[in-house]
Amino acid sequence: MTVRTSILLATAALVAMPCALAQDKGAAGAKKLFCWQEKGQRVCSDALPADAVNAARDEISASSGLRTGGVERALTAEERAQAAVEAQQRQMDAAAAETRRRTDAAMLLSYRSEDDLRRVFNERTAIVDNNVQTARYNAVSLREGLISLLQTAGDRELAGKPVTAEMAAAIHQRHAELVRTRRLQQSFESQRAELDVEIADTLQRFRAMKGVTAEQAEAAATAPADAPPDAQAPARR
Repeated sequence: MTVRTSILLATAALVAMPCALAQDKGAAGAKKLFCWQEKGQRVCSDALPADAVNAARDEISASSGLRTGGVERALTAEERAQAAVEAQQRQMDAAAAETRRRTDAAMLLSYRSEDDLRRVFNERTAIVDNNVQTARYNAVSLREGLISLLQTAGDRELAGKPVTAEMAAAIHQRHAELVRTRRLQQSFESQRAELDVEIADTLQRFRAMKGVTAEQAEAAATAPADAPPDAQAPARR
């Protein structure tokens, strides 16, 4: 090997060395640590065990020690069910709002009288009232069932018998169902109150577009069915 060839090989090796060092440094920088809570203590590791996959955790750069990200804990079955209920409720609310937005003007112009308009609202009111009554009935039933389970568990403890894991799980599940049902009940009751406000607002706008005062509308609603038109809705002066 000539002197010139040796010099060229040595130069190439010196040029390649920083690239290799940079690659090693990049690989080290890409490594990260996982930190999570386990039995009340913070645990960190470069490998995530199977029993910690669903736990909330922080991701930390192994080179800088800084937090680079994190993962929230996986939802339980009850939380997923509650999230599904809330998503469904939001979807129903959005659909109802969109329907009202599209049909409001046409509805106000299409109905000839308040009676026609009220019949539409009566249908919606009946649906919401049914939801409220059903939720109340379910809440009472779930509460009575929960009380029965708690009494049974209390009797076993007083008798010196252990409360089985199955009974404890049933109590927990029944309580969670009761909480969800009460939330639905509150939501339906809020919808009912909002519906009353919507009805009053719609009737007010309907009367304004038809040129009818509140007094005239009340007189028409209380007038006998066979009364002449003048008696049902006095002319405005």
